[in-house]
Amino acid sequence: MTDAPIVLTAEGPVRGIRRDGSLAFLGIPFAAPPTGRRRFQAPQPVQPWTEVRDATVPGATPQRREEPNALIPEPSVPGAGTLNVNVFTPGVDGERRPVLVWIHGGGYSAGSPASPWYDGGTFNRDGVVTVTVSYRLGFDGFGVVPGAPDNRGVRDWLAALEWVQRNIAAFGGDPARVTIAGQSAGGGAVLTLLGMASAQHLFHAAMAFSGALGDIPRDLAKRRSVRLARMLAIEPTLAGFRSASEGQLTRRQFEASLLGKKGLAATTAVLTDGLPWGPVIDGDLIERPTVQSYAQGVGADKPLLLGATDDEFTMVFDTAPWAVRFVPPALALRLIANDPARRPWLAANRKHLRRSTAPILGRYVSDRVFRSLVARVAETRASAPTWVYRFAWVSPVKGWACHCLDVPFWFDCLDEPHVASLTGEDPPQELADQMHGAAVSFVRGGDPGWPAWRTEPGTTRVFGESPALSTTAYDDALALV
Repeated sequence: MTDAPIVLTAEGPVRGIRRDGSLAFLGIPFAAPPTGRRRFQAPQPVQPWTEVRDATVPGATPQRREEPNALIPEPSVPGAGTLNVNVFTPGVDGERRPVLVWIHGGGYSAGSPASPWYDGGTFNRDGVVTVTVSYRLGFDGFGVVPGAPDNRGVRDWLAALEWVQRNIAAFGGDPARVTIAGQSAGGGAVLTLLGMASAQHLFHAAMAFSGALGDIPRDLAKRRSVRLARMLAIEPTLAGFRSASEGQLTRRQFEASLLGKKGLAATTAVLTDGLPWGPVIDGDLIERPTVQSYAQGVGADKPLLLGATDDEFTMVFDTAPWAVRFVPPALALRLIANDPARRPWLAANRKHLRRSTAPILGRYVSDRVFRSLVARVAETRASAPTWVYRFAWVSPVKGWACHCLDVPFWFDCLDEPHVASLTGEDPPQELADQMHGAAVSFVRGGDPGWPAWRTEPGTTRVFGESPALSTTAYDDALALV
C-alpha cells in the first residue's frame, strides 16, 4: 500500500487506488449517515477524522436491493453511510482540470453511483476529473414528511456539490469549471439544479441525457405519502415514517404513488401524474416548475447540452399487458389525434403507425415524457447557450434506440462486460468516439462541436448509423409541447 495515493480533504485524509492511467477514491462521505434521528432530515455534516480513511471500495448505496431487470448494472452496497462520492482523477499533482459530476438515474427510486458504466477512467484519459454522487431515493428522498424538510434528495445533490467545491482542488480538479451531468432521473436532476437560483454557484455547465423531470406538485406528493402510510398501517407523521424500515417503504412506495389506479390507467399514469417520486415543487427550494424558471432567466448564463434517444421506453410496450397490446391501432391513433396539435406528430411517425399498437403507444409516451421536454427546454432558453442531440442508433438486441443505450457511448465503455446485453457484441466504436469526444469538448470548453439551437434554429446533432446535423429532428416533438 506504500504506492497508494493519499489526499487530504477538508474532512480528513483518504487513501485511494492507483490504476492504469488514473486514480480512484471511492466511498468518501459528503454527509453523515442519514439514519436514526438524521433520517428524513437535511444532510448533516460529516464528523471529521484524522486517521487515513480507506477509499478503495465503493461506499454504501441508498439502493438497498439490486434491480434484476435494470438496463444499466447498478450494484447495491449495504451500509449506513449512503451519502458518499467516488472521485476518479488523472492525478493529484496540483493541476486544475475540468470536472464532471455525474448524478445517476433510476427514476429517483433506484440506481447506483457504483455502476461500472460510470467509472471515470475514460474521462480521466482525456484530462477530466470525474465525480459520481449518491442521494436518497424514493420516499426517503422525496416523500412529504411532517416535521421534515421536503426534497431531501435534492438537498443531497447540493451537499455533494458543496463537497466538490471544498475538496476537488485536492484531487486535481478546478472548482470553477464543474459540469453537472446525468441520465434519465439523473438528467432530470441536472435540469432541476439548472433551474434553481440557489444552486447556480455550484457549477458552470450542464449535460442532461434523456432527462426525466420530477416537478411533482407538493399536494400530489403529500397525498401519495399519506396513502403510503395507510398502506403500512402507520401514522403519516415523522415518528410514524421513522418506525417503518426502508424495505417496507420501498416495497409499497410505487403502488402508493398510483393512488388506487389500476390497469391501463396505472400503465399510463406517468403521462397524467408524472413520475411516482422525485423533486417536489415545494415553494421553497424549488419555487416553480423548472421550465418556468428557465423562462425567467435562471441558469441562462450556463451552457447546456441535452437530448434523448428516439425510443426511450417503446420497448416497455413490447411486453405490455394484453389489454394494451391488443388495442386496435386505429383506436390508439384516434385517441392520440383527438388533439389537432398532435397531427404533425402522427405524420412524422408513420412507420410506427403501420405496425402495431405497442410501438405507437411506446413512441408517443417516449416523446411526451422525454423528447418534447428537450424541445421545450431548448425553445424556452431562447438565446441561452443550448446544444441539442438526438440518439438514433438502434440496438440489434432490443430493436430500438432505447433508454440507457446511449450511456456506454457517452462514457466510451463499450468493452465493459455488461454492455453487450444492451448493444450486441459489436457496437460501433466510431459512434462512441464521436459522442464521448463531444462530451469531453463540452466539459472542457462549453461547446460540443456543432451549432447551438438558436444559432441555426432547431439544429440537432443526430448520433446514428451516419451522424449528421438536422434542423427538423425535433419537429414532431415540438408538436407535443
